[in-house]
Amino acid sequence: MSYFFEYRGITKIYPGVKALEDVSFGVRRGAVHGLMGENGAGKSTLIRILSGDQQANAGAIVIDGAEQCFASVRDASDNGVMVVHQELQLVPDLTVAENLCLGRFPSRAGFVSRRRMIAAVQAVLDDYGIDVDAGARVAALPLGARQMVEVAKAAMAKARVIALDEPTSSLSSRESEVLFRMIARLKAQGTVILYVSHRMDEIFQLCDSMTVLRDGRLAAHHDTLQGVTRAQVVSEMVGREIADIWNWRGRPLGETRLEVRGLVGDRLSVPGSFTARKGEILGFFGLIGAGRSELMRLIYGADAARAGSVTLEGESYSVTDPRRSIRRGIGYCSEDRKHDGILNGRSIEENITISARRLWSRGGFLRPMREAAVAEEQIRQLRVRTPSRFQDIVNLSGGNQQKVILGRWLAEAEIRVLIVDEPTRGIDVGAKSEIYDLLYKLAEQGMTILVVSSELPEVMGICDRVLVMCQHRIRAEFTRDTFAEQALLAAALPDGQDHSTAA
Repeated sequence: MSYFFEYRGITKIYPGVKALEDVSFGVRRGAVHGLMGENGAGKSTLIRILSGDQQANAGAIVIDGAEQCFASVRDASDNGVMVVHQELQLVPDLTVAENLCLGRFPSRAGFVSRRRMIAAVQAVLDDYGIDVDAGARVAALPLGARQMVEVAKAAMAKARVIALDEPTSSLSSRESEVLFRMIARLKAQGTVILYVSHRMDEIFQLCDSMTVLRDGRLAAHHDTLQGVTRAQVVSEMVGREIADIWNWRGRPLGETRLEVRGLVGDRLSVPGSFTARKGEILGFFGLIGAGRSELMRLIYGADAARAGSVTLEGESYSVTDPRRSIRRGIGYCSEDRKHDGILNGRSIEENITISARRLWSRGGFLRPMREAAVAEEQIRQLRVRTPSRFQDIVNLSGGNQQKVILGRWLAEAEIRVLIVDEPTRGIDVGAKSEIYDLLYKLAEQGMTILVVSSELPEVMGICDRVLVMCQHRIRAEFTRDTFAEQALLAAALPDGQDHSTAA
């Protein structure tokens, strides 16, 4: 079979770990090719090598019969290769148009023509159905809109090969539909699309072929998906059968631990009120922009509340900042790991111990041996894939980064309420199962867990109770015995109707 794009014998070695070993596969011209595997399987490393951000120790990339070895991201871009990373690469203080034209500004007599630039970019955005103002600053855009801008940048460059790393992880269903139409157009133009995703439905809907990686090696390659089953792919990814990814298990719930009353802030226009019990996993479902994350940030103190109160085990207090919330026993895992979760450029050890250092420092001095012991314990318990605790966290996969953030809160002595916003975004099926199991164990120990998720099967699969939000309002409540997909979806849609709660 003739391939337009190929990886040939790609090997990548980091100090103490072999990330990729002799990986080879090819993709036909105008095909969408799925790339799957557990977190840490080597997908991101393979994509970074394609982008020119990293170089392989052995092997080659072949495009249209010519071997390529990209020395930089610019080199790859100049040769028709664009990568849209899961962790977005846009410059937040520049406009959308400036980001899309970086390095290629339209000019006249040596001066950049901003009017021409904005008009040209707006025409591309409108043509693809992307509802974004080309003159807007990227920092002012919601996460989903930024993701669409990244994809538009690749399309605008008329690349021969485009890699999309978890492209729908922060998109609404409408934005995902726009993306799928863009992919169809690019495919019709002969572009090769490498599509990295853990969402099995998307892979089978969009892709013509698929490669599965496991532990840095080629586990399977399918030139066609005809006859390939989801169970088969899961088995190829993890090397074992996973019958029930949710594996929900009930537990006795205690008295009310958390009571939120009339909480409102600059980004949450409708006062939010609810209660949560000891040992309860309480889910918050809704469409992107429904106000779920905004409510969680108010509870944690990441955003200032203008009114309302939080009561923790009978003690009411005004939320002012995260430090006070942590000391009262509230931890928060943000939906945006890159900007609000991990400490970029710092070690795994520092990322785990940064919040809890006050618990074991003496006279203002840190205790390195104690920090090391805590970090090693969390790495072991959470099964973080890393050669050492000194590894820079940016070199970990998304799933392992998420485990490290969870480890940060487990290192705290008295976390009583744990907020996890999109806890498995961009995480493979095996790591999801491990994180769910951890949440169950924490709940069984009496911790109250608030889970925010855009994935309906996830909240129905792991939560004891679900609150559905729509247009910044908690619109409906469902207990586990009343869960019904159609009812939860209906409550999440802004149709202007009232939805009675199911108690």
